[in-house]
Amino acid sequence: MSLRPILETRAAQPTMEGAGVHLHRAFGFQDPSELDPFLLFDDFRNDHPELYAQGFPWHPHRGIETITYVLAGSVEHGDSLGNTGQLGAGDVQWMTAGSGILHQEMPTGNINGQMHGFQLWGNLPGSQKMCAPRYQDVQGKEIPEVTDDDGTRVKVIVGEFWGKRGPVDGIAADPQYLDIAVPAGIRKTFRIDTYRRAFAYVFEGQAAFADASAPQGVLLEKEVAGQEVNIRDMSGDRTLVRFGTGDEITVQAGPEGVRFLLISGAPIQEPVAWHGPIVMNTQAELQKAFAELRNGTFIKPAH
Repeated sequence: MSLRPILETRAAQPTMEGAGVHLHRAFGFQDPSELDPFLLFDDFRNDHPELYAQGFPWHPHRGIETITYVLAGSVEHGDSLGNTGQLGAGDVQWMTAGSGILHQEMPTGNINGQMHGFQLWGNLPGSQKMCAPRYQDVQGKEIPEVTDDDGTRVKVIVGEFWGKRGPVDGIAADPQYLDIAVPAGIRKTFRIDTYRRAFAYVFEGQAAFADASAPQGVLLEKEVAGQEVNIRDMSGDRTLVRFGTGDEITVQAGPEGVRFLLISGAPIQEPVAWHGPIVMNTQAELQKAFAELRNGTFIKPAH
């Protein structure tokens, strides 16, 4: 087994999207090869309805997939195909924009006004960018959860882990999307396929992630996989940890425990032409998409 080195640890940055939704962006609109096949990750969390209630009014997407995972509050959605619905706490929606879709997402807080969720953008390979759009809406009760003997809990949203398979399937990036909670003081190792790009996003508590390549840091009390490894300083709320190549990560939960997302996917390794909500392979394809938006031919008839 080989421990993945930590390439980078960084805080999600505050920004605004939609009609004035205040959120934190862990990555996006920078180097698309950095976490290929993933393009963007947003943490939309707020206790003040005036900072999110205007939502994300009608806007287009083409050439990508989006996964929305709601932890608190709800998100009402509608689209150009006539689909409508509501995502509640614990629910997940995977939208494949494919050839093109217009949709809106309008968040509502819970009884205390709290809204919390995540949105991840996954790229589509060139061969699938013009596929028919589709949705997968999954209720929280359908998402399997596994609890280990030490109290570690893992929700398997996408992919397979610890003998359970998540309910979302048929995704181009073939991702693994896990919601992991590790109790206070517990050290835990998680396997990740060697050929996947991977990142962790801490959103509750604190943890230290073992780093196989950093000379600095506090050594773990015992060796991992026969190697002497280092642990970086504790990563707290809204922290992105980007990993290099290897087949496992080790995390040491802080004094209040930690909850984080562990997400990985197979890189597509294709050229990216990206502007706003549309991601294609070439500038010509991108220009054609925006021309179709202007002339009313963006939405393709169902095959």
